[in-house]
Amino acid sequence: MKAYPAFAQAVWRACSEIPKGEVRTYGWIAQRIGRPGAARAVGRALGANPFAPLVPCHRVVRADGGLGGYSGAGGIKTKRKLLEREQALR
Repeated sequence: MKAYPAFAQAVWRACSEIPKGEVRTYGWIAQRIGRPGAARAVGRALGANPFAPLVPCHRVVRADGGLGGYSGAGGIKTKRKLLEREQALR
């Protein structure tokens, strides 16, 4: 079994707390794990998420409301579809 860095594990746990149909920002996760200012590192950890959709990284967006990235199959188009399906995009 592969060992994952503690930072990434903390990011994935925080991401797992986001309720279906809601979104949070990369900065929110950084604050949540006690690493304010680490929003970009949060993005990198989510980009390496091997547990999607169990860890719903598609629910994390940029501070300006933009979708940000998505490393899953189909990229940003898939992220948009997942959020639309959850009615998280308003």
